[in-house]
Amino acid sequence: MANITEGRGSCVAPFLELSYFPSNEGYLPGRFCAPVPSARGSIECCLPCPVSDWIYSDNFKTTPKVANWLNVVGLVCTVSLLISFIVLPVQRTSRHYLTVCFIVAICILQLGFVIPLGARPEQCHDAITPHDMHSNLTCAFSGATLLAGGFAAIAWGFLRSLSIHLQICWQVVPGPKFFWISLLAGWGMPILFGTLAVARTGVSYRFGDTCHINHDKALQDYWGPLLTFAAVSTVLQFATLGYCIRVYIRALFKDDSRSQNSSGLPSYNGSVKTVTAKQAYRRVQKAVAVQWRGIVVVIIIIVNVVFLAIVFISMDNVEQSVMKNYGKAEPWLSCLVINGGKKEACLSKVEGLATPEPTVMVVLILLSLNGIWTLLFLGRASMITAWIELLRKNFTRSHDFVSVDAKRFSAEPRHYEMISSPPHTAYTALKIPEAAVTSPSIGGDTIAVLSPENHQDYFPKDAKYVSPTMSFSTPRPPSSGRHQGREWDPASTYAQPFSPEFDRLGRI
Repeated sequence: MANITEGRGSCVAPFLELSYFPSNEGYLPGRFCAPVPSARGSIECCLPCPVSDWIYSDNFKTTPKVANWLNVVGLVCTVSLLISFIVLPVQRTSRHYLTVCFIVAICILQLGFVIPLGARPEQCHDAITPHDMHSNLTCAFSGATLLAGGFAAIAWGFLRSLSIHLQICWQVVPGPKFFWISLLAGWGMPILFGTLAVARTGVSYRFGDTCHINHDKALQDYWGPLLTFAAVSTVLQFATLGYCIRVYIRALFKDDSRSQNSSGLPSYNGSVKTVTAKQAYRRVQKAVAVQWRGIVVVIIIIVNVVFLAIVFISMDNVEQSVMKNYGKAEPWLSCLVINGGKKEACLSKVEGLATPEPTVMVVLILLSLNGIWTLLFLGRASMITAWIELLRKNFTRSHDFVSVDAKRFSAEPRHYEMISSPPHTAYTALKIPEAAVTSPSIGGDTIAVLSPENHQDYFPKDAKYVSPTMSFSTPRPPSSGRHQGREWDPASTYAQPFSPEFDRLGRI
């Protein structure tokens, strides 16, 4: 809290006189000043900066710090996911450009809370004026990344919802056109609306070490478009969910109608409808099984960002109403004067003048958990096993035995070492393929299996002939005559009998 003993002038504690702070830097609308009658006439007395220290309890100071450190943990989670997507194979990560861009958007959102931890900026330009983006560089960066990251998260959540809706409900697989349109819209809209919000509305320190968007023109420049995309994304999510429920119920009832059919075979119309319902149910089931993680995390991010938007819009409305009618704040201001600036005795009179402290605490904590939710739902157990395998492969030596001869002859890939090869043929020649089939032996039903070099030491025995499963012939000994051993009767077929009395044309 600023030093309240400086610049008090004619104002009573804890207020400071506005005329003692003529500087035009900082966020001047962020001052909380009111006209007070005095012996010199009406003077402007202001609450010391930051105003949030007077509205909320001392415990509230720790909430923004806790939120900032939770964002550090979330940033580590999201960055680890991005590194896994880059290093590990796609079979282990199931990465997709919609998922990658969505995670990058969350990283940008988290930077708005992480940057102040390293910079440790001063929230106030002077005793009554908070810093804005023009007077403090850290404020500019933290506010810009917060606005761009929040809009990018909503934009890519909308594109994911649209892609899932097209695939499940309309059986349309997004192609290259959808890819380029998604990249243009997913990053173009955050840049456009973020720049517009920073240029027309601006950011300043309102509570905590992170700069937030100001209330002037914030609804039409930033919150309105953001809530529009969030609403459309929510409608697509519920439409997809309703379609999945419809397909499930249809498949369930068609299955029951088929089981109640008394005939042995289903009717034509009933069987076709049942198969169609079942096929649709299986298709939807597979799509939901693959996409349910992304659906859940998108819903969580949208809910958190929309909650933040609603809280800030209500906060802006309350502040504007108080600024237009200081009579609403008179009981609280009088209490501060009576108690000599001891805010603890007057916190009960702040109700209705600012957003409740528990609400602000909840929205900051929920918004800080986005990175952790992203890792829990988009991370996979296969990534852990893939990292373990990768580390073992790169940092452990292989202890497989390799013989000296293998290293010696490794330059010639055609040579290889056979354990049972004769010494004189191990490396001097290529291995000749063994005979798969040989001619049958004369006078018996066995086939002599011989090696190509006729080494009787390695093949000393004759193997019995085993007829293949789909074979309809067996080996037979050759006959001495051309027509001896014939086993079929021409009379039992349509073949003409052979007789020397018939000539080639079948005449006598």
